[in-house]
Amino acid sequence: MISLSCLNSFSRDEFIRVIGSVFEHSPWIAEATWPKKPFADLKNLHHALCETVKNSGEEKQLALIRAHPDLVGKIALAGQLTKESTNEQASAGLNKLSPEEVDLFQKQNAAYKNRFGFPFVICARLNKKAAILAGFETRLKNSRESEIKTALEEIFKIAELRLRDLISS
Repeated sequence: MISLSCLNSFSRDEFIRVIGSVFEHSPWIAEATWPKKPFADLKNLHHALCETVKNSGEEKQLALIRAHPDLVGKIALAGQLTKESTNEQASAGLNKLSPEEVDLFQKQNAAYKNRFGFPFVICARLNKKAAILAGFETRLKNSRESEIKTALEEIFKIAELRLRDLISS
């Protein structure tokens, strides 16, 4: 863990190296947020990062959503997730599924992606298997616009938890 005062003293490259993984495969968010430092506290840093995303336009927002892996998807099953995603999916119990459950997740992933054009994103650390499966059912009924908004809200939750793992308060 690093202190916020230390983070505030980082060069652009150091900041991107440390904060870049907070948003899945999207270090551009840290890069665009770096000029807004110093950050008063963790909440201020999180807010600044989320504002970068909110102000980035739909194309970049969709790229961020698409940077997230499918839950229990091929990348997860091959052990090729980021360290953060591996731990998050495991915290929801997604690493201990029966073959039938894996199949159900993959069918839900495909249905969701076919409907919306991007992967289903949910903060796995705040949910367990049953809640995630229920989330698929509920969210498949939403509009694309609503799902973009929901996916970004879930990404912001993921980012906050990842920041808490990195920064000492």
